[in-house]
Amino acid sequence: MPNDFNQQVIEEFRANKGRVGGYFEGARLLLLTTTGARTGRPHTTPVGYLPDSDDRVLIIASAAGAPRHPAWFRNLVANPRVTVESGAFTYEARAVVLEGEERDRIFARAVEADPGWAAYQEKTERVIPVIALHSLAEGGPGNINASSMGEALKVVHDAFRRELELIRAEVATGDKGSTTGTLGAQLRVNCLTFCAGLHNHHTGEGLAMFPFLEDRYPELAPALARLRDEHDRIAELVEDLRRVVGDENADPDTARREVERLTTALEAHLTYEEEQLIPLLDAGA
Repeated sequence: MPNDFNQQVIEEFRANKGRVGGYFEGARLLLLTTTGARTGRPHTTPVGYLPDSDDRVLIIASAAGAPRHPAWFRNLVANPRVTVESGAFTYEARAVVLEGEERDRIFARAVEADPGWAAYQEKTERVIPVIALHSLAEGGPGNINASSMGEALKVVHDAFRRELELIRAEVATGDKGSTTGTLGAQLRVNCLTFCAGLHNHHTGEGLAMFPFLEDRYPELAPALARLRDEHDRIAELVEDLRRVVGDENADPDTARREVERLTTALEAHLTYEEEQLIPLLDAGA
């Protein structure tokens, strides 16, 4: 992409905590900052990504099928330590270029979800690289891009809302390349990664934030009791979704129903939590 286009996307991404319109609307996008292989200067580029696990995401150096690898790929080969901005979080990561069977398996997973990757590979003689970005953040997903505790809570919640919105759309339409009548492998990974992230977030709230607020604001006890009950209910719904999408022969209609059940419960929970906690978190900042 031209530099001026990239800069517009970068500014919009940062201003809206990861949401952008236009060319990248509805895509999973991150900002990748690499160190120039020749200049040593930082370079930030918007890059599409694939969820993969709690501690890594995947990016593909397609360059839209151009004959040469993109500059950001050459940079990270020379300097594998990179910075990742997800919208909600900023963290340092280690870039690992995947090889052999692992690269081929993950690229095939990406193609199953979006045949556009195969079209890019057909346009070029080079083998399009797949890269894993391993988070180096300790004890969490990274630094939250927020200026207050209340804003931090809202930013994290909105990240979950956005990811669930994308998953709902994917489950509703099915993988573009799937002809089997079952969920594609990448879609299953998307769901399972979301479930793991939500579980970790609620666990952290239960162990740290809720006790902190309970000690400082005793009058908040009824609201916190309700939130804990909702955590238990959502955990049950998450487990139901995990069980469905963990099956390689998962039925898309069943998965769709589980996603909708989780969406309804989670949105009500997030809204109530924001109403109850954000004013107190910001007042105590």
